[in-house]
Amino acid sequence: MSTLLIKNGTIITATDIYEGDVFVVDEKIQTIGKSLDLKGDKTIDAKGCYLFPGGIDAHTHMELPFMGTFSSDDFETGTIAGLHGGTTTIIDFAIQTQGDTLTAAVNKWHEKAKGKAAGDYAFHVAVTDFNPKTKAEVKDIIEKHGITSFKTFMAYKGALMVDDRQMFELFKELKKYGGLLTTHAENGDMIDDLISENVAKGNLAPKYHPLSRPEICEAEASGRVIDLAYQSGGSLYIVHMTCEGALNRVREATKRNQKVNVETCVQYLLLDESLYSNEGFEGSKWVMSPPLRKEKDREALWNGINQNLVHTVATDHCPFCMDQKKMGEKNFSKIPNGAPGIEHRMELMYSEGVEKGRITLNKYVDVTSTAAAKIFGLFPKKGTIAVGSDADIVIFDPKQTHTISSKTHHMNCDYSAYEGWKVKGKCKTTILRGTIAVDDGKVFVKKGFGKYLPRKPEKVPGTFSGN
Repeated sequence: MSTLLIKNGTIITATDIYEGDVFVVDEKIQTIGKSLDLKGDKTIDAKGCYLFPGGIDAHTHMELPFMGTFSSDDFETGTIAGLHGGTTTIIDFAIQTQGDTLTAAVNKWHEKAKGKAAGDYAFHVAVTDFNPKTKAEVKDIIEKHGITSFKTFMAYKGALMVDDRQMFELFKELKKYGGLLTTHAENGDMIDDLISENVAKGNLAPKYHPLSRPEICEAEASGRVIDLAYQSGGSLYIVHMTCEGALNRVREATKRNQKVNVETCVQYLLLDESLYSNEGFEGSKWVMSPPLRKEKDREALWNGINQNLVHTVATDHCPFCMDQKKMGEKNFSKIPNGAPGIEHRMELMYSEGVEKGRITLNKYVDVTSTAAAKIFGLFPKKGTIAVGSDADIVIFDPKQTHTISSKTHHMNCDYSAYEGWKVKGKCKTTILRGTIAVDDGKVFVKKGFGKYLPRKPEKVPGTFSGN
């Protein structure tokens, strides 16, 4: 038996703020109280620091085969970078190869993660080829593999995209077993045409990436998948929402008493499309899909968080090094889509959100940890500081300032999407299941320390359940 006592911290959950001590036995929180008269094998004085639940990044892509290459972080480097930044759990996407089974995809992702991941992990399954055989796998994927969330792409025509009939049938099948559908909502046909049009005109620079994926593409697709969910009675989670137009489709759905779970990503709250106009090939660093938007969209998303229309903030962490990005140096449509972000999500959301008065401390915990745990069946094991929960705790110094740079980050990527950003607030110590994983920039866990998290189907709170 190992014990850990954290004293004098300010404990922050999605609902509470109070000073107290936390006593950990093995992997679980055993006692919380004031001035605990208990002795731990190790004692940490957290005076002046916040204690946050370990962060949950519900949208990552480690070692993803995509656009002729692989994302540059694997489960070892990616989860270690996450631990440096207070993220103790990720949910990655096991992506079906067209013509192959869902089970094969799950097995492949287990091979990638097992023995490598330093942080805890779960999977979503991306369905790219829905047919009778795939449909027959859904029950076992949920009940035997413990994967309750599935994904469809409405974009990437000819590679990952599925059609409306496939999505509608998948919604109905998932409803039978308590599954949830997550969706990349962009109109793939419209995008395909706009890309072809720009390439034909010789518009090949990175700045034409956002022009080929305008707001209307995302707004239309969001509205369409919301309607499919409504008619099927299925549960829906829209990933990486970027714009006011899409958010307004969610707002409209509430008028018919429909709940849509919505994720945005930290880059869509902080960055904008002006970065694509940087000189030379610099704009390729931010080529991701959907693309960065306008200032009005950033404002809408921040307000959407406070209006409880946006529930989680993830990263869509999918890094590619600059030599990989250069695959599209002569044609923006060949640039691998994605950017690094897992390491800085928690600190940026505190610095730009809490410190600047955009969100409260409780809302911060909710969008970075608690809401994802509840939506994806990990709560209360994960996502809170409570007796019986896993001892995933971030000791966070709200006063420490630092500057983000690719020279000092731990992601396996040779650039940062936030190079030179001055940040207030630092993840001082990250504790995973009672073990100090990172302390003052030093890593104390090895690859393979992370555990797979099977999940049970459960009704997502507040989701529409039929019409």
